[in-house]
Amino acid sequence: MPEIWLNYGITDVVLDIRAENLEQKIDSDGKILDDSAINEKLNTIDFSKPMELVVLHNSKSIQKIISSMFTLCEQKSKPFPKILTDKKILNQVKAGLPEGSSINEFENMENPNSNLVFMGEMEFDGLFGYETVSTRLIKKFGLESMLSAYAKRQGNLPVPGQYPESLQEAKKFSDNFEIQGIEIVANSQGIIDFSIGHPSETLSNTKILESNSIKDVGQHKTMIISTGKDASNDNLGKSFSSLWNCSNAIKKDGLAILVAECKGGLGSDALQQYIENRLTLEQLRNPTKYISGMEDLLFLSEIQKNFQIGLVSILPEFYAKKLNMISLPGIKYSMDYILKTQGARQKVAVVADGARILLR
Repeated sequence: MPEIWLNYGITDVVLDIRAENLEQKIDSDGKILDDSAINEKLNTIDFSKPMELVVLHNSKSIQKIISSMFTLCEQKSKPFPKILTDKKILNQVKAGLPEGSSINEFENMENPNSNLVFMGEMEFDGLFGYETVSTRLIKKFGLESMLSAYAKRQGNLPVPGQYPESLQEAKKFSDNFEIQGIEIVANSQGIIDFSIGHPSETLSNTKILESNSIKDVGQHKTMIISTGKDASNDNLGKSFSSLWNCSNAIKKDGLAILVAECKGGLGSDALQQYIENRLTLEQLRNPTKYISGMEDLLFLSEIQKNFQIGLVSILPEFYAKKLNMISLPGIKYSMDYILKTQGARQKVAVVADGARILLR
């Protein structure tokens, strides 16, 4: 029996699946940068200038870049950059930092200065096509601009890996600020590449992500999808991106089971309001006000016309049912459910790094 480990929050869980039921295991790939190549790229930074490094989310690749920067500062006898991050992930980020570093909360973009360097790992996104430093900034600090980005969406289905007009809105938003970005492209093995510059310039890394992440795998009736890393399944809204990335490879009336811990809860106001009956699907079509996560609710309702979705998470069963998903209490139950409803010989495709892969 093949043993497949899938990420689930800060741990991995094992999927026990018989060889005869495993159709394919799909993972991300790409050549990884070694330490000397990482240091060579980081050496282009002027460490004598004060730097405030804003960590937009936590991941192994981000921790790797930070620790490499600290090593270089030590070697050059330069001051360590100040680390800033969102209150919610402050302790997580702190745990992965090198000794001697200080970390504080990053509150807002009201008075940004040119010392700010925003750091994020590039992924795919249903609304913007790509999740970049620019899109993370508009989502977090540009709610008014988000209405325009949402209105410019390409239809009511997600468009990961494409370049919709919405992405230009994110670029326009980040152009308002004299800031820098470090845009990382990584996979489950390590860092593939990264670029340093204004977030509107580092957007060009989308081409590198695209060339390493698109896989032609045909269509599958049944798929189990892990997001691949903790930061991508911290909440339900974020976890949906992995589902969108795989949606074109799921047959009509098929089944996709999303494995996502969601310890941060639903992660969006729109999902919360919908569950509390304060928002209807009709209101998502042409809203006059943007509510965070609207796009995920819209995409979910449209995609469910094509296939069923199961969810392995710690969210209350009531949430899953309200969102028309099958609630499964653990990874073991997902295989049991498949074999019981689809037959003992059903073949299953398993995606190990859903956030950084795009299936066709």
